[in-house]
Amino acid sequence: MNKQFAIGIDVGGTALKCGVVAEDGSLVYCFTEAIKRESGEAGIVEQIAECITKAAAVVQDKGGIICGTGVGFPGIVEEDVVIGGADNLPGFEQLHLGRLLQERTGYRTLVDNDANMMGMGEWIYGAAKGCSDIVFLTVGTGIGGALVINNQLYGGYRNRGTELGHIIIRQGGIACSCGSRGCFEAYASVAALIGHYQLLKQDMPDTVDGRHIVEGYFLQEDAAVAAMAYHFDYMATGIAGYINIFSPQKVVIGGGISEAGDFYIREIAARVAQLAMPAASQQTALAAATLGNKAGLQGCAAKVFQSLTGSTPQ
Repeated sequence: MNKQFAIGIDVGGTALKCGVVAEDGSLVYCFTEAIKRESGEAGIVEQIAECITKAAAVVQDKGGIICGTGVGFPGIVEEDVVIGGADNLPGFEQLHLGRLLQERTGYRTLVDNDANMMGMGEWIYGAAKGCSDIVFLTVGTGIGGALVINNQLYGGYRNRGTELGHIIIRQGGIACSCGSRGCFEAYASVAALIGHYQLLKQDMPDTVDGRHIVEGYFLQEDAAVAAMAYHFDYMATGIAGYINIFSPQKVVIGGGISEAGDFYIREIAARVAQLAMPAASQQTALAAATLGNKAGLQGCAAKVFQSLTGSTPQ
């Protein structure tokens, strides 16, 4: 029997990643391309289709079978249709992306929000493997996330929900990119961490990123220590709220800053323990994501295997 594979496509604001994934989650082929924004919506769709075709040729050369394609796309996605919200990409409103890609490539194509796909990757293959209930957060310029409830990826009614970065944690607080104020993202994202550090630091270097602040934290630089403490406090505030509502088995934190070291999860967990209700949190563990920037590709593949073949990826 020929081995089965799925093709995963992770679409970002500036680049797209494409990979071929086996049922055990192993990535057998992967490449990244800059998105051709100048070609507009139609050109980007064609670029995605060409990437699928390129990946499919690798599978065919190995004598494998392609089960289908999964696409993680920024914004609101309902039943393989991009409704909108991909602010960094031209067009993509009410676009039947799954159908268009299937017509161009011949492969059944499933489309979902990119954070949902990342969360699914960590659930099926990564830090939350074997769990039935998880909260997944990806912490970067903003905060995205996904929920798994009773062994089902949950996106709210018509997949409009689980905007985990946009719970309000401070009434009338800092302005957020979503147009509201006081969102979790506005206080706990890496962008917020950098902004707070810049307010505290007297002699600012030319470029500052999360890595620079973490290095300063280990060197006991006052501004870095204070900025990280602020970040930990607000991360714990948001996470405690999720735990009180969902009582998950795991809260998985992804994004580059989650790879800073064991101290990162430890500091947040200590604060969460002081804030979350004991009855809701006693079965919950915090963990760093393990799949890195390939989580989206692996999640896309897992969705294909579950939805199109009826199998449960192992």
